Amino acid sequence: MKLFFRYLKNRRKFILVSCFFTVIFLAAFIMYRLPFGAVLYPALLCLFFGTLIVMLDYKSVAKKHALLTDMKKLTIDLISFLPDCQSIEEEDFKDIIANLQLEHAQLLTRMNTRYNDMVDYYTVWAHQIKTPISSMRLTLQSDDSELSRKLSGELFRIEQYVEMVLAFLRLGSDSTDYVFKEYDLDSIIKSCVKKFSSEFIGRKIRLEYKPVGIKIVTDEKWLSFVIEQLLSNALKYTENGSVKIYIKPKNILCIEDTGIGIAPEDLPRIFENGFTGYNGRSDKKATGIGLYLCKRICNNLKINISAESAPDCGTVISLTLDQKKLTTE
Repeated sequence: MKLFFRYLKNRRKFILVSCFFTVIFLAAFIMYRLPFGAVLYPALLCLFFGTLIVMLDYKSVAKKHALLTDMKKLTIDLISFLPDCQSIEEEDFKDIIANLQLEHAQLLTRMNTRYNDMVDYYTVWAHQIKTPISSMRLTLQSDDSELSRKLSGELFRIEQYVEMVLAFLRLGSDSTDYVFKEYDLDSIIKSCVKKFSSEFIGRKIRLEYKPVGIKIVTDEKWLSFVIEQLLSNALKYTENGSVKIYIKPKNILCIEDTGIGIAPEDLPRIFENGFTGYNGRSDKKATGIGLYLCKRICNNLKINISAESAPDCGTVISLTLDQKKLTTE
């Protein structure tokens, strides 16, 4: 009914003109004192055909409106056709839309070209920088001193930042390199913990970990990246105490630390891109990308990630690993 009233409002000029001519028509009949029947019959006939024309026109408008309403749900790339034009104005609007679609396609092509060039450049850069990093690591391994151990730790952080760059680029790419298999979760955790063994020992932070003894269907590389980021954050914000890795019922993997915790107002936003919060403002080197990448990767792995924390009470990051068994299609 609302559409019908909108239709009447849109056609009000036509309706008013028709009523005006009808009044003139009736006035002429009355002035010439023609019989009432001669006036009533053509008036009713005009009313009948006028109503019929309005109904048919309204049906056509309603059909076009329903089609356009459905098209509003589509993106500009999926709009392949528009309803037939029934007026000069509609033809003009159709031409404008066609020009906008062409301009959008050209702009999208330019943006994709620039983005692909940027991704290619930084991908090459990330792979090339791994060569001097490996060379420096080999050099430092030959010297077992406090300075070399400290430099090895800083070099490890550089490697993490490089991996973060690669992960960021790969997540934004249309292609994917996810390979889902059944893995022993303990082997993935032990591999991640091993990378941070020097930092645990050097900073005298206790690691509490007992084998969880479960198998999950996942991508080893991407899940390892998530666990490494969580361990890195736990160590980064823990001055002393411990980091615990344990499993809760329903295959919920928890990484808990005794660090500075997260402010209540920051907790709902920690997985947002670039959000650093109070802790990030204290630590000028924080980027706010690590947990954002973890959230994106967990979404792709069909893993739920959540956090519980309070200031000066540590943080618990939970990964819900309730996976279905791997099936062959």
